[in-house]
Amino acid sequence: MSSQTTAGSRAAVVYNPVKVSLDRLRSAVGREENRRGWQPSHWFATRNEDGGYGAAEDAIADGAALILVAGGDGTVRVVVEAAEAAGANETPLGLLPAGTGNLLARSLGLPLNDISASVAVAFGGATRTIDVGVAELDDDEGARRRHLFLVMAGIGLDAEMAENTGAVEKRRLGWFAYVRPIARSIIANRVFRLHYRIDDGRVHSARAHTVIVGNCGTLTGGIPLLPSAVIDDGLLDVVLMRPKNWFGWARIGTRLSLHGIAHRSAFGKGLLRLAPEIQALAYAQGRQFDVRFDVSHGVELDGDSFGPVIRARITVRHAALRIHTEEAMRENGSAFHVCSPRRAAAS
Repeated sequence: MSSQTTAGSRAAVVYNPVKVSLDRLRSAVGREENRRGWQPSHWFATRNEDGGYGAAEDAIADGAALILVAGGDGTVRVVVEAAEAAGANETPLGLLPAGTGNLLARSLGLPLNDISASVAVAFGGATRTIDVGVAELDDDEGARRRHLFLVMAGIGLDAEMAENTGAVEKRRLGWFAYVRPIARSIIANRVFRLHYRIDDGRVHSARAHTVIVGNCGTLTGGIPLLPSAVIDDGLLDVVLMRPKNWFGWARIGTRLSLHGIAHRSAFGKGLLRLAPEIQALAYAQGRQFDVRFDVSHGVELDGDSFGPVIRARITVRHAALRIHTEEAMRENGSAFHVCSPRRAAAS
């Protein structure tokens, strides 16, 4: 579906001043405004002290026809939360990737490292609807928090990466900033006990090193951690990493590498479906994931740490977010990778 915004419209730009070149961004946005006959955009800088929520709320209240988000996955998540709280879910988003991972933008096939191309798609791309994950998190004292996510929720390695990698390190080193926390976590190989249920199924108990619940499953480098994940199918994909030793980690690494190679062709995907399951990786899929831990553990949502939780319920809101993607990317013949929008199989 093409964008419905017209000449005379106005955008609001939420940007992370630490991650963007403001002069270049203003220049690219200004050119696109002039080309399309839009009014000058209103600009809102995120602030560290409130996690970006203030800027997101101000941008939503501004009443713009389009919200441009210049930052990483965490900035996008904050804007989507603010939009839901204000009842502004119908306002489309345009992504201007400027973070470390930019996993949502990567999964949607959006331009990276090209601010002019990103701005052009953000203003004039096709409007798509994608799913939004909802995480209800309970701490040891029974307090409950509710947050949204677009890409993944993680406990274990994912959460340790979010907790132990600073913004300065990520800005200077990019993905290399995660090498040390990843290595530390793998070497320690600490496992935890969890009790989980998918939808209305029975409760399972397991020991795992990492649990990831994904709305979208492709990592940097095109490696599909969750190979069945589709961003608009109304389903969540879950993986439990449970290596017993170094050999288990080696098998996980090998299997994920094969995922990345195989998903480049239909033939490869067929071969992958025939590959035997490995004990170190357990997959599941459903609309609701309930989990309880014997001891509280840290959780991350789209790369941001949310502290320790003892219990969580993760659900999905189908087709809850409107977002601009490239016009050329249609349901048929799409250039999207694993996490591509397609006609939803569930409602």
